[in-house]
Amino acid sequence: MAPKIVILTGAGISAESGLGTFRDKDGIWTKHRIEDVATPEAFARNPLLVQEFYNARRAQAAEARPNPAHAALAELQRAHPGEVVIVTQNVDGLHEAAGAEVLHMHGALAGALCGACDHRWEAPAAMGAEEPCPACHRPAARPDVVWFGEMPYYMEEILDHLLSADLFVAIGTSGNVYPAAGFVEEARVAGIETLEINLEATEASALFDRTLTGPASEAVPDWVAGLLRG
Repeated sequence: MAPKIVILTGAGISAESGLGTFRDKDGIWTKHRIEDVATPEAFARNPLLVQEFYNARRAQAAEARPNPAHAALAELQRAHPGEVVIVTQNVDGLHEAAGAEVLHMHGALAGALCGACDHRWEAPAAMGAEEPCPACHRPAARPDVVWFGEMPYYMEEILDHLLSADLFVAIGTSGNVYPAAGFVEEARVAGIETLEINLEATEASALFDRTLTGPASEAVPDWVAGLLRG
């Protein structure tokens, strides 16, 4: 039976599409404090600031285009004879734009969520401080993204996929944010082969069986091409 591959992607895979990463020297968190724009408390304290931050990110993502790394993973899903599950920490939608199916563990900029009734809908280009929910009409609309302190989406499904995988691959992620940072440890304990693909080695590299380094737009297509050649 063909091997099952579970892939986790982070901000590094979208960096060459013009979308900023979070933790490098010029990253998003050097320009905005997490506590000000990416927590439930921040939204309660200053909803306009939070909405404007995500409006800007939504506009930036709408202008971005998938790069060869996104295209290569979509091709892997289509061409690999076994199951390929892509889990992303990204909220930008570039995997789908390249033709892949993904599990968005941190939500998506394209979505809106009502904090009062949990209704979900497609987010408008811009949302205001007291954006109304189209279902309950209360002014409780927020981006459908997972903030710090909130539980990521699809965790049970992701862990079921991970523990039934033959290969776990982490691409473009620092390995610093849990629970995703614990995926390689879960895989190691289960005896699953692990691979890291990153611009450079990370603090988590020692946990992986192998690490490939280089720009995602080069390293990921090269890995995929080699895998599909067998």
